[in-house]
Amino acid sequence: MAMLKIKKGDTVKVIAGKDCNAEGKVVSIDRKKHRVVVEGVNMITKHAKPSAANPNGGIVHMEAPIDISNVMLVYKGQPTRVGFRMEGDKKVRFAKKTGEVID
Repeated sequence: MAMLKIKKGDTVKVIAGKDCNAEGKVVSIDRKKHRVVVEGVNMITKHAKPSAANPNGGIVHMEAPIDISNVMLVYKGQPTRVGFRMEGDKKVRFAKKTGEVID
């Protein structure tokens, strides 16, 4: 499996699709399907049956996953591509726009 360049908790910008130019935080990642759920992006409505968690049921608004290729990491306010390099014996992510280590 390929190494994913986006992690949970990263701030990303949507670069393609109906929510183009929207920014948000990554809530979850599906590594097998290469999809991410971004906070406040790609909102859908679901009709939920009554359950113990939601006794009344009704219409629920939630985020749907989008393809990981449609998002770009935002580092220090600028969208940037991500690369990997070795620093000593550690593999680190770095912003290709500035060359700075991300984490």
